[in-house]
Amino acid sequence: MERAHYSPPWADTSIIGIAGSSGSGKSTLANKIVSSLALPWVAVLSMDSFYKVLTPEQHVLANGNQYDFDSPSSIDFDILVERLKDLKAGRRAEIPIYSFEHHRRQDKTVSLYSPHVLILEGIFILYDQRILDLLDLRIFAEADADVCLGRRITRDVRERGRDIEGCIKQWMSFVKPNFEKYVEPQRKVAVPARLDNRVAIDIVVGHVKRTLKEKSRKHQEELERLGKQAEDEPLSENVLLLEQTREIVGMNTVIQNPMTAGVDFIFYFDRLSSLLVERALENLLFNPKEVSTPQGYLYQGLEMAGEVSAVVISRGGSCFDAGLRRVIPDCKSGRLLIQTNYRTGEPELHYWKLPPDIASHDRVLLLDPQMSSGGAALMAVKVLVDHGVSEEKVVFVTYFAGRMGVKRLLSVFPNMKLVVCKIMEDSQDRWIEEKYFGC
Repeated sequence: MERAHYSPPWADTSIIGIAGSSGSGKSTLANKIVSSLALPWVAVLSMDSFYKVLTPEQHVLANGNQYDFDSPSSIDFDILVERLKDLKAGRRAEIPIYSFEHHRRQDKTVSLYSPHVLILEGIFILYDQRILDLLDLRIFAEADADVCLGRRITRDVRERGRDIEGCIKQWMSFVKPNFEKYVEPQRKVAVPARLDNRVAIDIVVGHVKRTLKEKSRKHQEELERLGKQAEDEPLSENVLLLEQTREIVGMNTVIQNPMTAGVDFIFYFDRLSSLLVERALENLLFNPKEVSTPQGYLYQGLEMAGEVSAVVISRGGSCFDAGLRRVIPDCKSGRLLIQTNYRTGEPELHYWKLPPDIASHDRVLLLDPQMSSGGAALMAVKVLVDHGVSEEKVVFVTYFAGRMGVKRLLSVFPNMKLVVCKIMEDSQDRWIEEKYFGC
């Protein structure tokens, strides 16, 4: 079967650029738009993170308020464009952290991943043609010069450790002339907006809402297309079904009996989850290891060659915690929060936290007790792949799985493996975690 294509809703991120004079209210405008939407998929990125690394000579000038931070030459546009292209492609972007107090870029970065809409703000956002080509909407924040100066002084004194005299010196030497030369011409390619113009803000908010609605529609259509495309395909050989021994069937009977007491349900589900995790670890590489026994004999044994980590799809995947710890007590773990929108049936990524070195792990287990349509599973695997995990290293571990969901997932990621206890012909409502955590 030919590999199917899947594009998550954060692919082809819609980017809104806000330029304007220093102190014109770009950051405030961006934050007003975000607060009006109250959605987790809209992020703000400031151009201030992308100032260039200064030379020792430039550091001396900066400390004396004699370095021009308000010229396009002070911005690392190459890195900024590279990070924007990463986000447009749906990849994680590592955003630099710049210290204005010490005039240097810090060693650590901040990860930005999966925004459906990105609001990019800075004085030169509309200056570089490469950035203009990536923008879906261009805005120029306007404000009177005396207001801009007042905001600039307040910000630099309060947040950046500057003195008022130095702020005024920078304004007259660099900010004002650079505004006239580089910033003001950007107004020609943008829609003007002021902080006190509620109509302009509402127009931008309306644009973002339409963009998000369109992305949601396309994502739902893509999931439906994947289902139809995989409908007549046989199950992949990478689907590893737990052997239905008498013991397994007996435990399934206890788990699926609505009259089962809570303590018994948890006990048998934990046993089954241990077996599922053990099945997922088959064919791992091992290295020879010699140990000395308590009796003084040498035992020629084995130890796991690579590292295994597990990513729990919250909150249902937490049902696997006890079984996982029984098999791998010191397993590194991560969390994904993917919830289904009750109005549209579309899976939505709300939160992610992964081990920083997850891409180097020999095997990564994705844990979720039930998989119905496969939408959340597709999204979860895509998150791992976007963070550098090879598809071949991913094993999705689940108790129940709908046949269509399994086909849909393996059609997009045919080289991963899926370990399951029971495959259902039709998808079912999620009930395992309710029973498990309700006991």
